[in-house]
Amino acid sequence: MPRFSVLLLGGLLAGCSPAPDATDLRESAQTTGLWFVHDAGRSGKLLLPEITGSGVGLIDYDSDGDLDVFFAQGAAPGTRGEGNRLFRNELVPTGELGFVDVSATAGALGDGFAMGVSTADIDNDGDTDLFVSGVGRDYLLRNDDSTFVDITAMAGVDDPRWNGSASFADIDNDGDLDLFVTAYVDGWSDQARGCNNQTGAEDYCSPGNFEPTTDRLYRNDGDGRFRDITAVSGIDAAAGAGLGVVAGDFNGDDRVDFYVANDQTANHLWLQTETGRFTEQALMRGSAYNADGRAEASMGVTVADIDGNGADDLFMTHLNNESNTLYLNDGRGAFREVTDRFGLGSTSLPYTGWGANWVDLDHDTDLDLYIVNGSVMTSATQGETPYGQHNQSYDWVEGRYELTIETSLADNGRGAAFGDIDNDGDIDVVVNNNNGAARLYLNSVDGGGNWLVVRLQGSGGNRAGIGARVELQTAAGTFSRRVATDGSYASAGDHRVHFGLADSSVADIVVRWPGGEREAFDQVSVNQHVVLVRGTGRPAP
Repeated sequence: MPRFSVLLLGGLLAGCSPAPDATDLRESAQTTGLWFVHDAGRSGKLLLPEITGSGVGLIDYDSDGDLDVFFAQGAAPGTRGEGNRLFRNELVPTGELGFVDVSATAGALGDGFAMGVSTADIDNDGDTDLFVSGVGRDYLLRNDDSTFVDITAMAGVDDPRWNGSASFADIDNDGDLDLFVTAYVDGWSDQARGCNNQTGAEDYCSPGNFEPTTDRLYRNDGDGRFRDITAVSGIDAAAGAGLGVVAGDFNGDDRVDFYVANDQTANHLWLQTETGRFTEQALMRGSAYNADGRAEASMGVTVADIDGNGADDLFMTHLNNESNTLYLNDGRGAFREVTDRFGLGSTSLPYTGWGANWVDLDHDTDLDLYIVNGSVMTSATQGETPYGQHNQSYDWVEGRYELTIETSLADNGRGAAFGDIDNDGDIDVVVNNNNGAARLYLNSVDGGGNWLVVRLQGSGGNRAGIGARVELQTAAGTFSRRVATDGSYASAGDHRVHFGLADSSVADIVVRWPGGEREAFDQVSVNQHVVLVRGTGRPAP
C-alpha cells in the first residue's frame, strides 16, 4: 500500500515527500468557506463537558447530491450558546466546492451544549433528518423540504441526562429506523467535588469520579413518534459511561446488535435475541476489556471487516498511555484483542484518540485507518497548542498496520466524519476540534487507483438501506462494506459506501438487504457514483 502525506493549504508538511500513487490530504476548511469554531463553554469551574467536545455530521439536507456539514456546538453551563451550525455545499449545481452558512435560514438546529450528531430518514419521506444529543437536552429535527422542525417533544425522545453518541438502526425490520442513544455520567455538575492532576494542580475530574448510567433505546412507531423500550428490551440491565456506539450484526444471525464504547467502564456488546430483547455479552465474548483485563477510556469506535471473513471487527480509541484497541471477530461474535500484533499499540500510547474510521484512502483495496487525536491534559500535548495533538494515519502493509504520517497540525480533535465531500470518488474528512477551528481534509489520490461509490435506495421503508451490506467481487478480490452513518466519535458519516479497487475496471455487486434478502447487480463499471435500487437486480443465493 503506498504511503501518503498530509498537506496544509497546498503546502507540504513536515518535510514529507509524496511517493508515486500517493494520497494527499489537504486542509481546506477556510479556503472553501467551512469556517466554524467550537466553543467548549469553559467557565473556570473545570466542568467535565468542557473537555469532551462535540461531533460533526455529513448530511445531504437539500437532496441535491452533495454532502452538507452540520457542526454540534458547545456552550457554557446554563446558557443557550451560539447554537449548532449548518453549512450548505455549493458543489451542486455550481460545480465548485464551497460552503455557505445557512444556519439562520435552515429552521431549528438546536442550542445549548450539543455533543453527538446522528442522521437518518426517520419518516421515509426521502429527506434526511437529524438527532442531536447533548448535555441536559437532546433534539430530534425533522427535515421538511430542507427546513428543520423541532419534533423532540412530540416524538418522545427528549432526555435531561448527558448523552453521547447515537445510532439509527432497524431493530425489528419493519422499515422504520429505531434509535439507540448512549448516556455518559451523572453528578458531573457537583461543584463540591474537586480533582487534582499528577502535579497536584486543580484539574478536570475523571469520569470515574461520577456515576455511570444506562443507555436508552427507542422504537420508531412510524408516525413521527418513538417509544422508549429501554426496559422491555433489556438495555437497562447494565450501566456504563457511554460515548461511542455502532450497530451491526456481530454474530451473523441477521439481527441488529449494538456495541458501546464506555469511558473507563467495561464496554457493552448488546446481542439481540429471537424475542427482540438484548443481552449484554461483551465479557463472555471477549470485547469488554483489553487483553490485560482492564477497562479503558473508550471514546470512539468503528467497525469493518478487515480480515475478510465476512464479520465486522472492532476498533476503539483511548486515553494517552492506553493503547487504542483492535478486536477481531471470529464470525460468530467472539472477539480476540490483537492490537499489538497488528501494529496499533505502541504508536498510539502518546495520544488521546477520538474520532476514527477504517477507509481506503489510496484506492489499493485495503482499509486504512485514520484517527483524530486531542488531549484532555496539557501534560500530554505536543507543541505550543494547549491540548493539541497530531492526527494519525495507518497504512495496511503485509498483514499489519504501519503508521505512515502524523499531521503537523496539532489540534484538539474530537468528532470526525468521513465521506466523499467533493464527489471525486475518494474519502475526505471533517473534524470538529474542541474549543478550536474545524478542519476539512480533502483527499486526492495522485496517480491512479479505480474506485466505486455505491448508494442504496430501498423500496418502502428504510430508503437508504441502513444496515445493509454491500459486497463487491472484482479481479482484485472480494470486499464488503456495511451501510451506516454511525461510529467514529459523536459523528455521522456518508451513508454511501466507498470502495478502492486498484486496477479493477468492473465489479459484480451483491447487496444483502436488512432482513437477509440478497440481490445481485452484475458488471457494474467503476469510477462512478452508482445508485442501486432494491428490486431492480436479480436474486442472489
